[in-house]
Amino acid sequence: MQRSAFCVLLLISCWILPSHAASTPEQRGRAFAKAHCARCHAIGRTGESAFKPAPPFRTLHLLYPIETLGEALAEGIVTGHPAMPQFELQPPQINDLLSYLKSLE
Repeated sequence: MQRSAFCVLLLISCWILPSHAASTPEQRGRAFAKAHCARCHAIGRTGESAFKPAPPFRTLHLLYPIETLGEALAEGIVTGHPAMPQFELQPPQINDLLSYLKSLE
């Protein structure tokens, strides 16, 4: 690799990595929810779900203790609401999403 290309890659990685490292679990959880869940669920503190059977995330704690959702997320939520796709999350993703859901209580 040429020296100039290496320097560019080094500068880019120094610019990107600190911003990711500084993000909180709640921020990463919200980003995951926005990317994977917002098509059906209302993921914020206000608003209606685009898919009516999908509960808004701010009300999930009324239906389930948030801490109990970790196992379901790890194994893959198969039900939830009609037409919900199956998700299997990795432990860091579960922690982030649960942190975000807890922040909505």
